[in-house]
Amino acid sequence: QVQLVESGGGLVQAGDSLRLSCAASGRTFSIYNMGWFRQAPGKEREFVATISTSGGTTSIANSVKGRFFISRDNAKNTVYLQMNSLKPDDTAVYYCAAGRGGYSPSQSAFDSWGQGTQDTVSS
Repeated sequence: QVQLVESGGGLVQAGDSLRLSCAASGRTFSIYNMGWFRQAPGKEREFVATISTSGGTTSIANSVKGRFFISRDNAKNTVYLQMNSLKPDDTAVYYCAAGRGGYSPSQSAFDSWGQGTQDTVSS
């Protein structure tokens, strides 16, 4: 498994932007599909965005499409989530995940998870 550390969360106002980063340990980052998921208070953890090993394929949840963008830099062992036009409904703990199986936006395709970073959007 790969070790993942998220950063970049915080408290912002509606309409602001944030960029989350997830740094992975090891030298095999490029073989992992990567994803971002989130869990709001009292809700199940849900899919936000995923990206394939090369970055050539991405999937974005409908709820954030056009506002959130996922990217990766395999040379830096890092995956990013750019979040624009944030809304209070985006308030959640955001988790980074890595998976070695076939590309899929399903949580079951990911077997390494970070500790999460809290993002709070005030109205």
